[in-house]
Amino acid sequence: MARKKRTPKKPNPHKPYIKGFWKLFSLGVFTVFGVFLLASIGALGEMPDFRQLENPETNLATQILSSDNQVLGKFYFKDNRTPIQFDELPQNIIDALIATEDERYYDHSGIDLRGTLRAVVFLGERGGASTISQQLARQLFVGVRSRNMFQAVSQKIKEWVIAIRLERQYTKEEIIMMYLNIYDFGYNADGIRSAASIFFNKKPQELDIQESALLIGMLKNSSLFNPLRRPEMVKKRRNVVLSQMTKNGYLTENQKDSLQKTPLGIDYHPQSHREGLATYFRAYLQKFMKTWLQNNPKPNGEKYDLYLDGLKIYTTLDSKMQRYAEEATKAHMVQLQKEFFRQNQPKYNPTAPFLDIEEEEVENILDLAIRRSERYRKLKLSGKSMEEIKAVFEIKTPMTVFSWKGEIDTLMTPLDSIRYYKHFLQAGMMSMEPQTGHVKAWVGGYNYKHFQYDHVMQGKRQIGSTFKPLVYATAIDQLKLSPCDSLPDAIHCIEPMKYGNVDAWCPKNSGERYGGMRTLKNALANSVNTVSAQLMDMVGPEPVVNLARDLGITSRIPKVPSIALGTPALSVYEMVGAYGAFVNGGIYVKPTMITRIEDKNGTVLFESAPVTKDVMSAESAYVTTKLLEGVTEHGSGARLRHAGLEKTNPTYRDVVTGYPYQFTNPIAGKTGTTQNQSDGWFMGAVPNLVTGVWVGGEDRATHFETIAYGQGATMALPIWAMYMKKCYEDETLFVSQEEFPAPETLTIAIDCDTYKAATETSQQTQQENLEGLGF
Repeated sequence: MARKKRTPKKPNPHKPYIKGFWKLFSLGVFTVFGVFLLASIGALGEMPDFRQLENPETNLATQILSSDNQVLGKFYFKDNRTPIQFDELPQNIIDALIATEDERYYDHSGIDLRGTLRAVVFLGERGGASTISQQLARQLFVGVRSRNMFQAVSQKIKEWVIAIRLERQYTKEEIIMMYLNIYDFGYNADGIRSAASIFFNKKPQELDIQESALLIGMLKNSSLFNPLRRPEMVKKRRNVVLSQMTKNGYLTENQKDSLQKTPLGIDYHPQSHREGLATYFRAYLQKFMKTWLQNNPKPNGEKYDLYLDGLKIYTTLDSKMQRYAEEATKAHMVQLQKEFFRQNQPKYNPTAPFLDIEEEEVENILDLAIRRSERYRKLKLSGKSMEEIKAVFEIKTPMTVFSWKGEIDTLMTPLDSIRYYKHFLQAGMMSMEPQTGHVKAWVGGYNYKHFQYDHVMQGKRQIGSTFKPLVYATAIDQLKLSPCDSLPDAIHCIEPMKYGNVDAWCPKNSGERYGGMRTLKNALANSVNTVSAQLMDMVGPEPVVNLARDLGITSRIPKVPSIALGTPALSVYEMVGAYGAFVNGGIYVKPTMITRIEDKNGTVLFESAPVTKDVMSAESAYVTTKLLEGVTEHGSGARLRHAGLEKTNPTYRDVVTGYPYQFTNPIAGKTGTTQNQSDGWFMGAVPNLVTGVWVGGEDRATHFETIAYGQGATMALPIWAMYMKKCYEDETLFVSQEEFPAPETLTIAIDCDTYKAATETSQQTQQENLEGLGF
């Protein structure tokens, strides 16, 4: 059979195009592969190695944490960043991020091909192509996009390569966590935790949906979408995020419509070293940490960096008590300052703010202030003569100065600004738990930005009658005196050279009123100087100084009789520590501010241990405390309890801020007022909290003219009272309102009515026995 002749196939006219396509496709694949290979080996610029991917370098701020686990502040140089774990992020932030920045986040491995093709075809008009992983790569390793086309393409390729590596190295959750931790939201808000705190005064997990949407909207460009400068633009961007969440099924239409109508709700709380809560304490802590870090290096010998290494410092401060203390201080100082300004108008006091001094003394004060100023230091270093420096201080200069109504931009000579600031009364306050020594509140002043001198530990001022309890405690401990024992209220002289005093020491009472007998309880309650002089004569100054040393007071105290009236200059810190022993059974516990320090991984680097000392018997401490109770019952601190005087007494109405207080619980307290009313003190204690307050001018010549305004009960006591009222209103603090615990054995009489009756009976019995014997 003859074979059928095969018809030759017609050549395919498309074959050249098909071959060309595959060649082009293969070339493209090899090109992309080659580019990725070149990028991965660093041909397009330095690439991170495995170690850098495993531990990307990010600067972490050191956190200062309160005893109730609130962030009091941070130490940072540039990046105010505190990392957050993924499980601490609210779901609405994660939903908003994925819906807006990377809808197919869980479906790709670092590069979204669909998004990339869309961006190429439509030139980015329908959305970009950067995945969350690529954005993290840019933040960590690539940097800001270059305006140069070649460099921009090179950067994009590096982002792709690094994104793929990151996806291999980390889980999806870890990448989200790292991205939200690394982003800079502006205003020192580095990372989502800082941003939530600064813009909304919240923790991230407390953010509402619309707040989360706002912060996620800022990721596009935090400089452009700035909620403080461009609120309308930011609101539109936030609403775009809410729309994206609706599109991706995270919100309903009704939810979206409702949330888009809400205001931004910004609650701006800047975080800086000079603002926020506990600024003076943080300044003290900064100095402490610098010394501690010098002596406690890393295991490899390197020094920890306070500003970069992400340490955690756990402190004893309670954030609520600290806030109450600062609020009480500011509330009173506003009122007190208003009255001080009124009394020191030029028509009343030509040398204002200084009182009872000559113009020459005023010049000396101002000259000393000039020499202590930073401006003087810089001018001196530049080689200026004293005449040239003084001339500079007479030239008007634009400056921003403090006022209780807010900062004032003004034109003023530096010398005038010094005199202006001298008008302001200052304050210091510290509150401590006496059983543990834990400091719960530390107020070194009321505005750290303008007044950086700390009046808790740094400042030392004469303490007046607040020192008298140390004299009484010494006499009680050594001589077993009772609060009910009586001494004559008459001038008592200690002869020359008896205790190192060159001249006879014969102190007078305030107001120079004398007469009759006074019990020790009554004498301390009313700060009777004559009785303090007699007690000092009984025990001598050396035992009193020794007691002060045992109570943690390290400042200089001369061993002379006059210390009985409070002539030494001590700090609030020292005084609170000392008074703590009275209510802690005679045991001194050194004030403690730090409980532990951890590194960024949670490794404990330091843990505090209490420093204690048995100073006096529990009985002597308790009796001293009962003496101090008398001060607030019927002495100079009685205004803590009574009411009504604001109706008849202008002092109570104008400057005893918060009066009436009407406390009914046991309070041990002592007021203190120094010569010319230069310093006002109040020390107050309840069983589990001891608090000290000082108020005065920067210079002793700055003071009220009369004791009605200048005494400790007016200048300092109101701060203590308002602080304690706030603490009592907050039942979560458990501040005691109970009686002071008595020791098991009490041989010293404290009930004066019973003591008096027993003494009279004993005297009558003795008289009858004598008569029976024929005398």
